[in-house]
Amino acid sequence: MRQSFQIGGAFIGVIVGAGFASGQEVLQFFTSFGVYGIIGSFLAMALFAFLGMNLTQLGSELQTKSHQHAIRHICGKYLGPVVDVAITFFLFGVTVVMFSGSGAIFEQQFGIPGSVGNVLMAVLTIATVMLSVNKVISLISAFTPVLLLVVIIITVYSLFNFDMTSAELAAATASAASSQAAPHWLLGAALYVSYNLAAGAAMMTVMGGTVKDAKIAARGGIIGGVGLGILILLINVSMLTQLKEIAAVPMPMLVLANNISPLIGGLMSIILLGMIYNTAVGMLYAFTARIVKPDSKKFKVSVGAFGAVAFASSFVGFVTLVGTVYPVMGYLGFTLIAAIVIAWVRKKKVQTTRNAISTP
Repeated sequence: MRQSFQIGGAFIGVIVGAGFASGQEVLQFFTSFGVYGIIGSFLAMALFAFLGMNLTQLGSELQTKSHQHAIRHICGKYLGPVVDVAITFFLFGVTVVMFSGSGAIFEQQFGIPGSVGNVLMAVLTIATVMLSVNKVISLISAFTPVLLLVVIIITVYSLFNFDMTSAELAAATASAASSQAAPHWLLGAALYVSYNLAAGAAMMTVMGGTVKDAKIAARGGIIGGVGLGILILLINVSMLTQLKEIAAVPMPMLVLANNISPLIGGLMSIILLGMIYNTAVGMLYAFTARIVKPDSKKFKVSVGAFGAVAFASSFVGFVTLVGTVYPVMGYLGFTLIAAIVIAWVRKKKVQTTRNAISTP
């Protein structure tokens, strides 16, 4: 169970980056749809658990060190290379978003120029990715319990201070409609899972590959998926109760944390930076490992070069990046979800056939 929880925590850590923990992603894909976003939260939980289980289990079975083998195994000889290239491209894109998100926190919370945050996160991420994959997974999973605790505190506080009437809530939801990343709440929830899967699948298969027992890896994927769903639900509820105040800010959860006390706001800022660091490390590692073998002499040099390019690209703007890069990733990620479901159905059929043959 310790290994399963470590994989689950790392799974959450990889997915929960700047956009998620800040509330910006949840605002665009869930909260802006009002109460329907809560239903979407439960749908996302179920999908994350199912898909996480399959990816970590497959990574363990194949003992994969990069996502290439696992993705081509799932998607087949012809579709596999296309999905592989798309995922590799978006791994880099998410790294860029994380560096940009770090700058946004430094600017909003501390009044420090965003470029300082970009530089610090880029340097720390590059230095960490040069470590072994097992050390990377341990570091990624460390921030998850603290994030959950603070999110629970913010949610409870927001619920106790909820004073909007149903009419005011409806008006606030209507005003937040411009933030919607999809035309319908159902599509928004599916897109959210899809683009996170497109970005996180690579590291999930690598994490699964560190465990020889496929059941332990699969259990870790389920734990991670359920944990993600709980975090989405809590963040969604807390922001929905304070929608009038946070609809137009880049870091909504940071505003809610500061409403409780400057101490909680400062703690949330540190956690946000930690989760950004988690995702940046996971994405840059998986991107570099796909192009250069992790045990080769060129790996560390490549990490530095790719990290420098990602840093240079991070000045486009955090909200702009979240609203453009992620939805496109989501639509492409649907292909991967369909392939995982088909592979799961085929696997179940094979198991059923074998059981039938073995039964006298």
